[in-house]
Amino acid sequence: MDYYETLGVSKTASAGEIKKAYRKLALKYHPDKNPGDKNAESKFKDISQAYAVLSDPEKKQQYDTYGSTDFHRRYSQEDIFRNFDLNDILRQFGFGGGGRTTFHSNPGGGGGSNPFAHIFSQGGEGMRGCGPGGCGQQVKGQDMVYQLSITLDDVMNGANKNISLRKNGEIQNVSVKVPAGIEAGKKLRLKGKGGAAPAGGIPGDLFLKVDILPHAVFERDGEDLIMTVQIKFSEACLGTSVAVQTLEGKNFNVKIPPGTPCDGKLRIKDHGLPHGPMGERGDIYVKIGVQVPVELSDQQKELIDQLKENDL
Repeated sequence: MDYYETLGVSKTASAGEIKKAYRKLALKYHPDKNPGDKNAESKFKDISQAYAVLSDPEKKQQYDTYGSTDFHRRYSQEDIFRNFDLNDILRQFGFGGGGRTTFHSNPGGGGGSNPFAHIFSQGGEGMRGCGPGGCGQQVKGQDMVYQLSITLDDVMNGANKNISLRKNGEIQNVSVKVPAGIEAGKKLRLKGKGGAAPAGGIPGDLFLKVDILPHAVFERDGEDLIMTVQIKFSEACLGTSVAVQTLEGKNFNVKIPPGTPCDGKLRIKDHGLPHGPMGERGDIYVKIGVQVPVELSDQQKELIDQLKENDL
């Protein structure tokens, strides 16, 4: 339901214009003027709910900020009608007073009888907080998702991160433990660190979605790490060796055998990333690239021609 549309006013309408619009519609759809008309009762309920929100500065601000869907995740009907005295408002509009009804946990819970209470009831019962978890339960605050960028070193060793987040216009500092071996796209949950809930409900949760920053040397493939090294054509033919340093700072001298093809891979076992905090380690793969010179000297061209003549 669009509350502005329900009352027939624009989003820039003043408090006086909102009140005037509600009075006009209340006079038209009041149950006393439409006895037995269920459509009129439904319309009267809708306009009263719209007015309960738009006449309250705090609720109106929340509705304007979050929109209808998120607003109703934050506010149950009980929250919407809390301390909203329908009879007092209707008396201001010229209706005679029946009993007095202030909407708390039960809209008919004030003194005396309320001729309109059944309009706001559900299945003959008083209004209760109806949140995502069902009626009669507290409304939970909105869950929030932020991106957490980490490095491959953080994936290797795990890390403790202190993060500054902006929530509701304020800076909030939170700490989170990043487990070793975590994958990109996974979410770390911080319970109760999300959006606040209305009326003392349970705060939402904060989810940190993991993004892994590019590394200068390694690419990740599951728990394996892949690095590419460029060697000369002569080295590919005759063999050579290359120096490799792992993420942990260990150094290896990897031998490249003669005849290694372009895109060939050599493995350093058990020096990749962990599979979870206590899991087995992946491997490092050294991927071979063969350099092709862009420019050749006359001597080099002559040598290449000789190789060509010898089927190389």
